[in-house]
Amino acid sequence: MHSMGRSDTAPLSRGLLAAWVLLLLIGAFYIFAPVSDLIADARTGLPSDHTGTFADVTGTSWDTAKQSTPGVTKYVTVLEVAYAVHELVFGILFIIILAIPFRRRQRWAWWACWAVMLANITYSLTFGRHDATILYRSLIADIALPVLLLIHILAFFMRTALP
Repeated sequence: MHSMGRSDTAPLSRGLLAAWVLLLLIGAFYIFAPVSDLIADARTGLPSDHTGTFADVTGTSWDTAKQSTPGVTKYVTVLEVAYAVHELVFGILFIIILAIPFRRRQRWAWWACWAVMLANITYSLTFGRHDATILYRSLIADIALPVLLLIHILAFFMRTALP
């Protein structure tokens, strides 16, 4: 069983506990953001933080596009809803992994948490490319997640595990 990682729930040091709590806060954001997007999709068809990217990519505002090409904007809203639900699923899985196997220091959970980086970086390179505010905000998760995971590396991979 040792190769699978630690499976005990020994108390974490204060530093590891703080890093784990910050990971949970990132996970909470991964749930809050898509829920907010779904609410915005239901209200206006597009989250307000995506309107800048929409305008930059299409050359027109969301409101103008809704009036001139309502079918296209309805399709964009369908894509936005699907995108938000995918984000929400990742957020829920991330929180579950953090709360149970990561807390038990199961090595696979540490590795699994890195999968979220693909979504993080993709978001930064797509939406952030067109909107500086989104880019700056997304860089928080792009930087914080790897740092917080690396803080835990010794607890997951040392033969004599740390508290």
